[in-house]
Amino acid sequence: MSTLNQSRLELLSHSIQQDITAGSYHGAVILVAHQGKICLHQALGHSDLANQRATQTDDVFHLMSITKQLTTTIVLAAIEQGKFSLNTRVAEVIPEFGAKGKQNITVYHLLTHTSGMNPELPLSLEPGSHIHIDKLVAAVSDERLFRRPGQTVTYNPYAAHSVLAEMVCRLDEAKRPFRQILEEDLFKPLGMKSTSLSLREDLVSRRVPIVAAFNNDSLFDPEAFNTMNLLATDDAEFAAAGAMGTARDLFCFTEMLRLKGSYEGSDILSPAMVENAVRNHTGDAPNDIFDYTREMHTWPDWPAYIGLTFFLRGEGTFPCYMGTNTSPTTFCGEGAGSTLFWVDPERELTFICLTAGIMDETENMLRFQRLSDMVVAAAE
Repeated sequence: MSTLNQSRLELLSHSIQQDITAGSYHGAVILVAHQGKICLHQALGHSDLANQRATQTDDVFHLMSITKQLTTTIVLAAIEQGKFSLNTRVAEVIPEFGAKGKQNITVYHLLTHTSGMNPELPLSLEPGSHIHIDKLVAAVSDERLFRRPGQTVTYNPYAAHSVLAEMVCRLDEAKRPFRQILEEDLFKPLGMKSTSLSLREDLVSRRVPIVAAFNNDSLFDPEAFNTMNLLATDDAEFAAAGAMGTARDLFCFTEMLRLKGSYEGSDILSPAMVENAVRNHTGDAPNDIFDYTREMHTWPDWPAYIGLTFFLRGEGTFPCYMGTNTSPTTFCGEGAGSTLFWVDPERELTFICLTAGIMDETENMLRFQRLSDMVVAAAE
């Protein structure tokens, strides 16, 4: 029987409301589930502070890099369909990619952020065109290798998952665009009716605008976030960070993962594939993308703990989106300064938090660490 401590859940809501009142961010939709039962689904603050629009539980948020876990699920399904393998070299499917030292990058390297590719957008790419898979892949294909594949872990925010999406599209018998593949092969089977890789007309009125709530040094430029609203179009296909959806839809996705690949009669992945996706594939290597935070805040090194795109809690005490008290097997997806889901398989506990008003990434990590520990406390 699913039971959570309601007074502790109220403390969670109160803490978020305090954050909002302090101006750390503008609003949030949270969802906490235990053993598949939703125990808390609440809207707090404003989705559009400038227009004083109160947050609603069915608001459609930009999921940011949680998109990567959605894209990865399609990639893993393609592997199970025999279209390619984790060891397939990208150049076998996208021949033009195999240039300037990138010949040996594999699907596995892309999924584990060990490809050695440039983690930034290519300088040759026209501004805003990264939301189109073909244009981003063309620009990336002409770039040189930055580091030898498999040697280091460097989170790739932009290109890796667009390359993976292009591989899926090139091998799709119906030659569907990737946004259609996601819709037909993942969103519809799971009942994710308000989730899309592009801005559908029926989602416009519920979309939460992207607004940076910080102006200090950070991993990302606050002005870059503010201009992202212009890129929310009906033909966008940013496979790394372009999806939008609701907390309730994301719960359908997390339940599929918690239940080892199946949900409500839809078999998306096999249990074996889910287990492989959420185990540590990067050993004790740190994630180099956080070097700037280590220098700015004198944070220690800690293992990246990356599976097949999914982030893992692992062992030890260090800054972590999933908190310090979740089980070592807990896995998550998170999006720049604003979004998080995690599943703790041992506790059968799920937490989803989608927020309006993007935070600095270091503050975001510490925010989610605090909130995650409060969620775990409610399950004890």
